[in-house]
Amino acid sequence: MTVSNAPAIITARFGDEAAYTLDRYEATGGYEGLRTALAKTPAQVVEEVKTASLLGRGGAGFPAGVKWGFCPPGVFPRYLVVNGDESEPGTYKDRLLMERDPHQLIEGVLIACYAVGCSQAFLYVRGEMALAQERIAQALNDAYAKGYVGKNILGSDFSVDIVLHWGAGAYIVGEETALIESLEGNRGLPRLKPPFFPAAKGLYLQPTIVNNVETLANLPWIITHGGAAFAALGAENSKGMRMFAVSGHVKKPGVYEVEFGVTTFRDLLYAPVYGGGIRGDHQLKAFIPGGASAPWFYEEHLDLPLEAGAVSKAGSMLGSGAVVVMDETTDMVRACLRLVRFFARESCGKCTPCREGTGWLEKILERILHGEGRPEDVNLLLDVCDNISVGMAWPPRQTTICPLGQSATTPVASAIMRFKDEFEAYVGGPAEITVKVLGPAFVGPRREEASADA
Repeated sequence: MTVSNAPAIITARFGDEAAYTLDRYEATGGYEGLRTALAKTPAQVVEEVKTASLLGRGGAGFPAGVKWGFCPPGVFPRYLVVNGDESEPGTYKDRLLMERDPHQLIEGVLIACYAVGCSQAFLYVRGEMALAQERIAQALNDAYAKGYVGKNILGSDFSVDIVLHWGAGAYIVGEETALIESLEGNRGLPRLKPPFFPAAKGLYLQPTIVNNVETLANLPWIITHGGAAFAALGAENSKGMRMFAVSGHVKKPGVYEVEFGVTTFRDLLYAPVYGGGIRGDHQLKAFIPGGASAPWFYEEHLDLPLEAGAVSKAGSMLGSGAVVVMDETTDMVRACLRLVRFFARESCGKCTPCREGTGWLEKILERILHGEGRPEDVNLLLDVCDNISVGMAWPPRQTTICPLGQSATTPVASAIMRFKDEFEAYVGGPAEITVKVLGPAFVGPRREEASADA
């Protein structure tokens, strides 16, 4: 087990209790990145971010600099929207960034606005994050008063207004087009793409860039130290540092900033400086590598690097940066229901496969757990999943406007294909599986096969 000694970038101030204040932020190099950016042209700032190869940290992992270039030239006004609606189970890294270092986020927003040519930005924060809202509101007031936000920032001809907006707590608005609908005062329902790609037709049908909190928080460091310095960290296709929220059955749950693509899951879960091992020294049973929508991983995946390509090839994703650990005492049927219930209740209802299918999955699982299940219910669960997302392949086949429906199938396929014996114990007999299930993480070795090989 090896732990990278790369310095923290965006969590460097987390140990300072006053890091959220403007005075402390300025004393630790705050807003130097903005000053450096204003001394460059917008095109040079974009090029610096492209040199850094900064991938989006919200789940999709798309290069930020490339995304900025999708705005049609000469079309104004254009907007920057910050996706701070972090709501997937196990995910809480962005909340900590907003609570502990809000000025870093604001500075990143200003740099992005300058690079893209936006004069208006919106910070969309999840409704339940009261402390994050308070800290950001105070930080914005202080930044306006000091001349970092508003008209003619730092004596330049660059002007930006930033609006803080908080949602009502809907998971669906984590999807960028649903977030835009919510900002416009409508129900948070996803839009069809095409034609509503945000960079072309976003907020108020104007070009809009939607970036994640962690993505933007990296910009001050990148502009201050240079894109090449950021690209020198991490792996070939996963540059820089990245935050991961580790929760569940580990001794030290928390948020850790690690070198992207270099650190492995074993390092993250077992190293004393990170997760510290499984609670009670139990055995690892399974872990979710990238939020509730990601297919589960197992002990044979521990030595995979935290790198998007390697994890995708193995059949899952790093997604929202949430690693949820389950030890040998976990009832996998109950764990499956807990996740399915979340997706069923957060479905916006716009698409039939998701609206109907997620509810059916929840009802069948509840029936099984209440002792009223039948052996054929196990196959029925997979059949419903197959109707929501054909074959449960990876990457999933898109049958709904947004990925929520497909996300609900991953805990079902993961639990049944790996721990079918636990379902059989609930339904009182062997269950025949006839539904074809694809995806490397779903069709890997069963638990008993793995132990037999050992």
